[in-house]
Amino acid sequence: MNIKKKTALCAALLMIACSHGLAKQWTLRECIDYALQNNIALQKSRVSKLSAKEDVLQSRAALLPSLSAGTSQNATYRPWPEMGSAIVADGYVQSSVDKVYYNGTYGINANWTVWNGGRNTNTIRLNEKAEQLAELEAAVTANTIQEQIAQLYVQILYSAEAIRVNKESLETSRMNEQRGEQFVKVGKMAKAELAQLTSQRAQDEYNVVEAESNLRNYKRQLKQLLQITNDEEFDIAIPQTTDEMALQAVPNMQEVYESALANRPEIKNALVGIETSDLNIRMAKAQRLPTVALQASAATNTTSMSDNAWGSQLKNNFDLGGGVNISIPLTDNRQTKTAVNKARLQRQNYELDLRDKQTALYSDIENFWLQAITNQEKFKAAKIATESQQTSYELLSEQFRLGLKNIVDLMTGKDNLLRAQQNELQSKYMTILNIYLLRFYQDGQIEE
Repeated sequence: MNIKKKTALCAALLMIACSHGLAKQWTLRECIDYALQNNIALQKSRVSKLSAKEDVLQSRAALLPSLSAGTSQNATYRPWPEMGSAIVADGYVQSSVDKVYYNGTYGINANWTVWNGGRNTNTIRLNEKAEQLAELEAAVTANTIQEQIAQLYVQILYSAEAIRVNKESLETSRMNEQRGEQFVKVGKMAKAELAQLTSQRAQDEYNVVEAESNLRNYKRQLKQLLQITNDEEFDIAIPQTTDEMALQAVPNMQEVYESALANRPEIKNALVGIETSDLNIRMAKAQRLPTVALQASAATNTTSMSDNAWGSQLKNNFDLGGGVNISIPLTDNRQTKTAVNKARLQRQNYELDLRDKQTALYSDIENFWLQAITNQEKFKAAKIATESQQTSYELLSEQFRLGLKNIVDLMTGKDNLLRAQQNELQSKYMTILNIYLLRFYQDGQIEE
């Protein structure tokens, strides 16, 4: 193989290695932006909004007159006509005995509903509200997706840290097991005690495998939200200042709630629902009012019974017509009253729905705030506990090496250290998650 071919092959292998070794690391912002563009549930919500927009356009077009054109061509066959009789068809008298004759009509008709109690204009407003509701439903779906992404993202951060802690614990267990094997050889430890160290090492291996499995599962769930279906390596960017993120100031609960009341789409949705029910009440009442419509037509006809030319018949038989239709409802078997009452009941239902959503919103925000405050305090205490347990275990490990502590003391110290580390991790990431969510409810943005 010549030098050029070797160089090209090495370059290709290097590019392949780099492409596998440098997999894209998704930030939280990138995950959210990608999901907002590609999530199927959100795309369906946008399709619903476009469908509602078509209803708005159609109802606006209904304000204009309708225009239609038509023609009919009819042929008649009379096999046994009475000799010497006259046949009348479309105002023409045929005295001949033709067995086949035809008639043709041509016309243009226009209709325009001038006034129907405001139902046509209120229909436009009602469809505009439906479009607004569809848009708000899409916003609710988008918010739900962002919250789920934030939760999974933080869970992935936690799982990655848990793997690191469990691997460190496993490495310590292996060192203790190796030390125990040496003690057994020199007669300083019984085999039963070595078996306990081996069991602890195996348990730590199990913990590592479980933590890695949890991490893969959370990544799978995040990929599902992002609608990613390829088998490329998927990883996220790990923030470098997670401790400071957990120790930042927790947003004020009442301020978050007041901002959420003004900005959250589920609250706006209920308010628009109340406005929609008001329009339904107006439309129901309009059923008691008269309807005024205009109509106009232009028509002509031809027939084979006439001796005139086809063009002359079109001209001579041309008619113009117009009229006004007024419909006044007198009784409708209580349909209007029922419609009005049901529209009012619907309004009450929307008002109750608004109160229910306000209560649920306050409860969610209060829960996030309590979780953030509680876990932040836990995190502060857990950091101190971890440092203390780390120092204690290092002393126990040294005393065990010198034969001053037994295997039970060593294993207990290691378990306490691992428990303290896990408590620190859990409280840290729970604090971060709940602060994320509080800020999201306050300003609608999830910042990294």
